[in-house]
Parts: sequence; C-alpha cells; structure tokens
Amino acid sequence: MKLEQIDTPAALIDIARMQKNIARMQARMNTLGVAFRPHVKTTKSIDVVRAQLAAGARGITVSTLKEAEAFFAAGVTDILYAVGIVPSKLPRALALRRQGCDLKLVVDNPTAAAALVAFGDQHGERFDAWIEIDTDGHRSGIQPEQQTLLDVGRILHENGVKVGGVMTHAGSSYELNTPEALAALAEQERAGCVRAAERLRAAGIACPAVSVGSTPTALAARDLEGVTEVRAGVYVLFDLVMHNVGVCTLDDIALSVLTTVIGHQEDKGWAILDAGWMALSRDRGTSRQGHDFGYGQPCLLNGTLLPGYVVSGANQEHGILAAVADGAPAGDIAQRFPIGMKLRILPNHACATGAQFPEYHAVAADGSSVEWQRFYGW
Repeated sequence: MKLEQIDTPAALIDIARMQKNIARMQARMNTLGVAFRPHVKTTKSIDVVRAQLAAGARGITVSTLKEAEAFFAAGVTDILYAVGIVPSKLPRALALRRQGCDLKLVVDNPTAAAALVAFGDQHGERFDAWIEIDTDGHRSGIQPEQQTLLDVGRILHENGVKVGGVMTHAGSSYELNTPEALAALAEQERAGCVRAAERLRAAGIACPAVSVGSTPTALAARDLEGVTEVRAGVYVLFDLVMHNVGVCTLDDIALSVLTTVIGHQEDKGWAILDAGWMALSRDRGTSRQGHDFGYGQPCLLNGTLLPGYVVSGANQEHGILAAVADGAPAGDIAQRFPIGMKLRILPNHACATGAQFPEYHAVAADGSSVEWQRFYGW
C-alpha cells in the first residue's frame, strides 16, 4: 500500500531510519563492550523487536506483563520486567516462568521483597529478582549507599530468591541538552549502579548483572566499566524530545503520524488536520525544552520538513497547523495546504504517540508500506 492510499490518521515507521537507529545503538554498545537489552515499551511490536534482536540485542526489557506474555509467545525468553513487582501480579509472573520464560522481576523495598519470598515459598518457585537503584533522584529505586539496599538483598538472598542483579534508569537525562551534561550523568548512573552491586557482593550476596540505561545516557556514555548491560527504548524511533536533548537529528526520527488537511480558518492562519491528540497524544514534552514543537513538527508526504510550522493546538480529533514566528513562508495557508493534502507529523514522544494506534505502517524506501501490529494494555 502506498502512503496516498492509507486512511488517516495513521502511524508510520520509516524502515530505513529505524534500521539506522538500531545499527547506531548496537554499534555503540559493541564498542563499549556491554550487552544491549532494548526496552520494547516504545513500539510494543514484534516486527521491530525482531530487527533489534537480529542486530545483536540480548534479551528485552518490558514495562508490562502483557508485553512479557506477548514477546514470550513470539519466542523471546530472556525478559526483564523493569517495573516494581506487586503481589497481585505474581501469579502471572509465575505462569510465565513455569512455561519456560526467563523472567526477571524488580523490587526496591523490603515489603515487595518479602512478598516475593512468601509467594515463591508457597508455590515452590525460586524467582530471579533484580534490585532497582536510584542514581539520579528521578523516580523509584534505592540509593546506592542506603542500608535498605542490603536489607532487601538479604531478604531475598537468605530466603531462596536469586539476586540476579541491580538496575537503574537515569530518566533525568531527558532534562539535559549538552554532551557534557549527558556524559556526566551517564557516569553518575554507571558509578552508582556499580557501587550498589559492589556493596551487595561485599555482603556475600551474588549480584552478577549491572544494568543501566536511558537513550541519552546510552549514547553519551564514555566508559561502562563494571556494567554488564545497557537498556534503552526510544532510540529505535527517536522523537522531538530526543532531538531537543541533542541525541538525534530531525532526520533520524523514524515515527510520524500521517494526517489529512480537512479544513481552514484562514483569518487565524490555521489549517485543520484530522490528527488531534487522540492521534498525536497529549504529550507536550518539548514545551519544557528550548524549542517548543507544539504537538508536532509537520512534514510533506515525502518526509521533507516544513520549517516555520508546528501543530500548535489539538482537540480530540482535530489538529491545528499554524505558522510560528521563526521562518514560515508568507502566503495563503489554504493555498499552501489545500483540503485533502496529506502530511506527516513528527511526534514529541514516540512511546506516547505509538500507543494511540493498533498498528504501524512500515514504509520502505520506495514508499510502499506493510502493517506491523502493536498491542495494548497491561
């Protein structure tokens, strides 16, 4: 199917750009001498993950048990569920392990650790638990020097649960925008997670894996001594937030939303699109960065950027394309964007925008496309 034939709105993946992004990250990890475990929450697509594994990725990271179930059914066995486990989800985790899935669970507090021990005892299962480390104060996890780290490690280790490793995510990297700041945070992330592993090992608790990562720190890291693997997700498609962080160009962004011009408000200088926030998502991550792209950066159907324009507003099913001060050409907007014209919108946040669609249209260099399914839910 050609782009002109696809009903709108639709999510497009530029295959060539995606493959370039995959190759870039895998080459970086190979150079740094670490395994790479991509975070598949960005695409939730088996077709994309197969490309990542074919390039050299070892295992995957998931953010939901539904992802774990779907990818295990597709043949992926080495899976890290990188969200703190709670008792209500343990039966599903047990079912996966009983089917042969090498599922690793994450804890960051004594209560969760004790619940995992109790459930494992009840069902005769020796779970593989990783301890989440907080290396930048961004989200969850135990700080490397906290006594809680050893408390959790002992609860697991002394009661038959394997402490498979430590993991961290430097999510505050999304707030940075210089190579120096990103490299410094990457080192902080590395050093903190390695330190946590060293403390556990010194206490007699085996901790074979040291897992770090975010897309910005993965690409900025200069040395990963002591790290065994890196995780990153959005790199596979990139987005406008990552462009503002400084780790990709606009030409690297592989995801776009295909939309059609459906009307005009000429007195306001608006072209009305059939892609509102239900297609583009409500994510306005670039509003807190140096360059605000509104709800997305418009491009022509062939991917050529339209500088000086953004999707300045969005209702549920309507997007507003408008000129901004820096560089939009003068002229009648209805003439430049006639009704029926199709455009592509680069998104602020690839994960959030992808989540609005049941499938991707994967676009080849000749403009033809095939459907790649994605899935929803938890």
